[in-house]
Amino acid sequence: MDTVYFDHAATTPVDERVLEAMIPYFTEHYGNANSPHGLGNNAKVAVEEARENIAEMIGAEPAEIVFTSGGTESDNCVIKGVVNATGKTEVITSPLEHHAVLHTAEALKRHGAKPVYLEPNSKGIITAEKVEEAINDNTAMVSLMHVNNEIGSINPLAEISEVCSKHNIPFHSDTVQSVGKIPVDVDELGLDFLSISGHKIYGPKGIGVMYMRHATPWLPWMHGGSQERRRRGGTLNVPGIIGLAKAMELTQKEMDDHRKHFIKLRKRLINGLDKTFGDRYQINGDTENGVPHIINISFLDPNGDGLDGEMLLLNLDVEGICCSNGSACTSGAMEPSHVLEGIGLDEKTANSSLRVSLGKQNTAEEIDYFVNKLKEVVERMMGTVKA
Repeated sequence: MDTVYFDHAATTPVDERVLEAMIPYFTEHYGNANSPHGLGNNAKVAVEEARENIAEMIGAEPAEIVFTSGGTESDNCVIKGVVNATGKTEVITSPLEHHAVLHTAEALKRHGAKPVYLEPNSKGIITAEKVEEAINDNTAMVSLMHVNNEIGSINPLAEISEVCSKHNIPFHSDTVQSVGKIPVDVDELGLDFLSISGHKIYGPKGIGVMYMRHATPWLPWMHGGSQERRRRGGTLNVPGIIGLAKAMELTQKEMDDHRKHFIKLRKRLINGLDKTFGDRYQINGDTENGVPHIINISFLDPNGDGLDGEMLLLNLDVEGICCSNGSACTSGAMEPSHVLEGIGLDEKTANSSLRVSLGKQNTAEEIDYFVNKLKEVVERMMGTVKA
């Protein structure tokens, strides 16, 4: 096999049907959606139709949909906008969030804000009880992701939203890893804000959505023209918007089939790992109730220490296998994943992690190839450790 791609939580290939829908808006319908002439109006009509379709798919109103450049911008817009609007300073979140949330909350400390980090359980889940304990008169908002991008754990958003609603606290969720994978309805989940990214669901990069419920306190963060009802300045990315709407339509329709496919592949993968590695590996996160397409695993050498996760990835890449881990390289030194540390893993185990994130095109044959090559790589690395 030339390439086996198991990094769909990082990005996905654009679906050919999505690309087909986008192409006319690069070439034929290329007008600026804010221009007053016919070409501009054609683009505007397409954008508003896409807005209506996206809103319907998440149970929102079209006017509550704001197009952004992706999940990171949406997270920034929500958090900074709510803090600025409320005048309150505490942002309740968790240490397992995406850096788009964590770094935004930390940046606000320069303006007097204070992130409040809730302790997750060993499965990476924040409970409603933890949220209620943290809320006080100075709480500006709560921001907790729906599905964790590294370990696949699912937060109980509906339960948490009841607590937020009782205390009249705006509730935001980064749903980048859940939209298109599991049902997301803003009313059923009780969300005031959510973030979506196109390239995680077989759509284009550089396009996303910030959903904001009517009358929720919020002030614009990005200024410029009158686009998006003056909530987000900048020329609209018309082809991207069309592609995002098409990608969401397709993933909504095919969600059940994809989920069944992921469950089969996950079962095959775990069976293969069990037969091959026995107790020399572990699965990190919620193994029972998490999403089936994200599997985070760590390997232990004969001495009980973790393998070098960076070398593990490099060796797999040589074999044509694309995976990732949660570690970040800073000044040449590997730092363990903040998510894995946050659920209580020691540094060695966290640094030996490998995230396998499945996509709709993956096959059983690729799973078998991966397990076989992983066996070769791990045994080779363990042999190096013994020597």
